[in-house]
Amino acid sequence: MSDKRYVIIGAGAVGGALAAQLVPAGHQVVLVARGEHGDRIAAEGLTVRRPTGDEVVKVPVVSGPDELDLHVDDVLLLTVKAQDAEAALAAWAWRAVADDTGTPSGAAATVLPIVTFQNGIATEDLALRRFERVYGATIAVAASYLSAGEIVSPSLDPAAVVWLGRYPAGSDALQTAIVADLGASGIAAFSVDDIRAPKAAKLLGNLAANGTGLLEGPDDLREQARTRLRDEAITVLTAAGVPLPPGHALDFHGTAFSVQPVEGHVAGRLSTWQSFARGASSEIDYLNGEIVLLARRHGLTAPLNRRLQELLGGAYPDRERTLTALLSAVDAR
Repeated sequence: MSDKRYVIIGAGAVGGALAAQLVPAGHQVVLVARGEHGDRIAAEGLTVRRPTGDEVVKVPVVSGPDELDLHVDDVLLLTVKAQDAEAALAAWAWRAVADDTGTPSGAAATVLPIVTFQNGIATEDLALRRFERVYGATIAVAASYLSAGEIVSPSLDPAAVVWLGRYPAGSDALQTAIVADLGASGIAAFSVDDIRAPKAAKLLGNLAANGTGLLEGPDDLREQARTRLRDEAITVLTAAGVPLPPGHALDFHGTAFSVQPVEGHVAGRLSTWQSFARGASSEIDYLNGEIVLLARRHGLTAPLNRRLQELLGGAYPDRERTLTALLSAVDAR
């Protein structure tokens, strides 16, 4: 293995799943996890519940940048939710970095490469304000984080699929090396020249599925809502000049990515559902809210995405969060 060390900032479903693959493959990893979740992982290891049974992954844990000495070979993997990205970037950007001998280099963490795994298309520009080398990553992963000290990882061979590229465009040797490390760790990883298109394609799936999974109503209305949300978003993204891949979908390059049963785990609960279940903030403002923002910038409207953002924003009680409330309010306008 190289001297490269992966600092995974955020130990939720994505960060935990990455650690669960990289550590057993022999890579140097530090996991940033706070509260009871971090305490449990530090004391007992990260419990990874898989279709084949539970595993425990021992990984060094810190609760934040004050507890870790950064060095020039570190690669930062930002895996917090989109709504938490700005605070995390600000916290880590100006930390001192040591050279190979442990001597302060005089540089800040902004010289280190950072890979942004957030849903949506906003985090890369936030990172680029501070960091010189930004790599965007789109990840397809069925992992869940609901209980302290553990994640559920219901996919095997591969455990996840990642598209990774230099932001805003291009490719380089480090990009190739990270993709190779992921690929050797049980993750199907693809290097791309323009990461904006995979990011936008993933956004289309998230904005259609994540929020509607929290609304009550029959499946036919749910499918109708998802189709309309997606169609509305494609119109806005196209008008805004955001690149989309052919067919507006991610290219899995023939990879068979499947979700398998894990004992006691209910499949299909997406990241936004998990946030609401834990009482955490949601990423709706960076999913459907991203379409609303772009529509307003370009003189368009996105009433369905705006209505879903509104329903899940906190002002409405759970009983009013229904598919009928979503569709009927928009159709009445």
